[in-house]
Order: sequence, then C-alpha cells, then structure tokens
Amino acid sequence: MPEAPLGERLLVATADGSHSLYLPAVDEHYHSSHGALLESRHVFIGNGYGVAAGLQRTTLRVLEVGFGTGLNALLTWEHRRSVRQPLAYTAIEPYPLDDELVARLNYPEHVAVATARAMFEAIHHCSWGSEQQLDECFTLQKCRCSFSQFEPQGEYDLIYHDAFSPAVQPEMWTRDVFAKLAGCMSSGAVLVTYCAKGEVRRSLRSVGLGVERLPGPPGKREMTRARRG
Repeated sequence: MPEAPLGERLLVATADGSHSLYLPAVDEHYHSSHGALLESRHVFIGNGYGVAAGLQRTTLRVLEVGFGTGLNALLTWEHRRSVRQPLAYTAIEPYPLDDELVARLNYPEHVAVATARAMFEAIHHCSWGSEQQLDECFTLQKCRCSFSQFEPQGEYDLIYHDAFSPAVQPEMWTRDVFAKLAGCMSSGAVLVTYCAKGEVRRSLRSVGLGVERLPGPPGKREMTRARRG
C-alpha cells in the first residue's frame, strides 16, 4: 500500500467521545474536534441522508467523496437499516486505513445496534472495486482511486463531499470537481458538505445547483447543501 501523501495518521478522541484521526504534517483532522459523530450526524445524515431519503427511489444511490474512517458509511447503514429499504453506497478513497487503525476506532460502540462492529469491519474489509452485498438492504462499492480517476456509474441521489479542507486539498473544491459531481446527480439529488466557504458555494451555483447555507454542527457556524432541480 502506498503511503498517504499527507503523512502519519494519529488516533485522537473528540469532544463527544468518538475517535478521529489527526495529520500532524498538515495540522488537519478527519473530523471536527467538537465531535466526530456529532458532525457526521448533523452534516451528512441529518442534512443529507434525511433529505434524500424522502426521494421516491426503489434503491437510494449514495456517493461519498472521501471514505476516510468509514464513519459516514456506518451511520448511513444504521439509518437505512431502520427502514429496511435498499441503498447502494459508493465510496472513493485512494489511501485506505490499515487494519490495525480501523480496529481501534470506536464508532460501533456509539451506534445502538448489536451488529454495528461486525458491519463496520465488513465495510472496511470488503474487496475494493466491486459491489458487495453487506446485508439485505446495504450494498457497498469502494473505489481505490483518486477523484480524477473515478468514473461514475449512472446517477446518484445523495453525495457526501467529505474531502479534506480547501486549505489542504484545494484540488477537491474546484468548479471542475463540482461539474463532474453535478453531472452524475439524479433529478432532485442532494450534495452536502461541512465546508461553507463562499468560493465553494459560488462554484456549486456555477454548475447549475441550488445552494443553501445551513447551521453547522457544534463548533462551526455554517455548512452547505446543494440540490439538483
């Protein structure tokens, strides 16, 4: 496995007791220090999945840009499991975590489902590059590639844009990136991100998406949601 370009990843605890990872080389965390679970549940589940779940889809199709620790995938599985409706999850990650680090992450202990640890391990250990059926309602395809190498397969109803911040990964916040994402969004699809920079919102609007500024998670004033008409 090639080394991640942003250096060593250290396990850290956030304010809500859930883990995150810290990159000393660039002074960047994978999640908010105010709470990894709080942030993911607010940004991606509450303001993303909670809206897209209302779309009339036989199978809800989700794309995550920045699989990272697998937290968003686990929480999406948790919520979809409760309604027992099919969901197909695609995740892009060029630099996966090693098994030892995954085993130390405590997210399953914060999910009130007895099988959460087994599912979290299945999410991380399933093969790359092919769709895997992880339970009766949840399929996962992990793509080990850069975003520029990623080739969308059809349209997606919900996009989690969870790349590192524009200061660390500016190439992931350009108009070209959002044009590619807008081009594979279904009618009524939702894109959510923790980032609320004005330049990001302008880029989203420039590719034809409607953009909303929403209250952010603890420690952050705002977040962004975009929709395709």
